Amino acid sequence: MSDNPGWRDKLFGGLKKTSSKLSENLTGLITKGKLDAEMLDEIEEALIVTDLGPATAAQIRDKLAATRFDKGIYMADLREVVEEELTQILTPVAKPLEIDAFPRPQVILVIGVNGSGKTTTIAKLAHNFLEQDYGVMLAAGDTFRAAAIGQLKVWADRLGVPIVTGPEGGDAAGVVFDAVKKATAEGIDVLIVDTAGRLQNKRELMDELAKIRRVLGRLNPAAPHDVVLVLDATTGQNALSQIEIFKEVAGVTGLVMTKLDGSARGGVLVAAAKQFGLPIHAIGVGETIDDLRPFDARDLAVAIAGSA
Repeated sequence: MSDNPGWRDKLFGGLKKTSSKLSENLTGLITKGKLDAEMLDEIEEALIVTDLGPATAAQIRDKLAATRFDKGIYMADLREVVEEELTQILTPVAKPLEIDAFPRPQVILVIGVNGSGKTTTIAKLAHNFLEQDYGVMLAAGDTFRAAAIGQLKVWADRLGVPIVTGPEGGDAAGVVFDAVKKATAEGIDVLIVDTAGRLQNKRELMDELAKIRRVLGRLNPAAPHDVVLVLDATTGQNALSQIEIFKEVAGVTGLVMTKLDGSARGGVLVAAAKQFGLPIHAIGVGETIDDLRPFDARDLAVAIAGSA
C-alpha cells in the first residue's frame, strides 16, 4: 500500500467515477444464482465497456471460470477477482522514472498530442525531480506553437529552473542542441524536452523527432534516455491508438497518464498496461503541482475495483 495517505485518498476519490461506472455495469448481473456461461459473457461485456479492454476482460473472465464456475457469486467475490487480476497486470509496469544516466544530463523527451496536459506534466515531473534534489532544466522544443513556449517559460519561472527556448517556428533540433550543451556545461542532472504534439501530419512529426534524435546522438550517444508519452485518460480508448502511433514515430519508452479523475474512463490505464506492457512512470489525479505521482499497483487496482 502507498505510504502517502493524502495521495492515496486523492487517488481513491479521483477514481470514484471509474469504480462507480464499473459497479453500475455489473449491478444486476451478479445474483445469488450460480455463475454460468451466460453470466460470464455478461460480466466480460460489462468489463469491456468500462474501458478495461477486451484482453483484461478476458483474463478476468478466465479467472472467474476457473475458480467460481457453477458456484454462487456475490459482488464482493467479483470485486476481489477484479482487484487481483488488475494488480497482476499493473505491478510489472509500475516503474517510476529513475535518474541514473552517466554522464549527465539525463535527457527526457516528452511527447503527446496537444491538449493531453503535456506541458503541465513536464512542470510536475520537474517539481518531483527538484524534490529529490536533482538539478533540472527545461527545453521548449515545441516551437510550432508560441503558446507552448510561453506556457513552459511561465512554469520554469515558477519552479525556478533554467529554460532554453527558440523562436516560434524555429528549428526544434537546434533548441535541443543548445539545451544539451548548456545543461552539460552547467552540470544539470535532468533535461526535460517538450516536443510538438501535432499528429495531423504524422510524417512531419516523425521527421522532426528523428532530427532531434540525430542531434542528441551526436552530443550523447545514449540520449534520449527516456521518451515519455503523456496520455489524457478522458480520451478513453483513443489513448491506445495514440500509444500505437507514437510508438511508431517516436520509440516511446514509458507512459504518464493524466486526468484520471476527469471521467469514468480510468480503466484505460489498465488496458494500456495489458496491451503494451510499457512502463507507466506516473499518474495524475488533480490539478496542483503535487498531483502527479508514481502509483502503487494494488492501490490503483483496489480503487478501480471498488473493493476497499
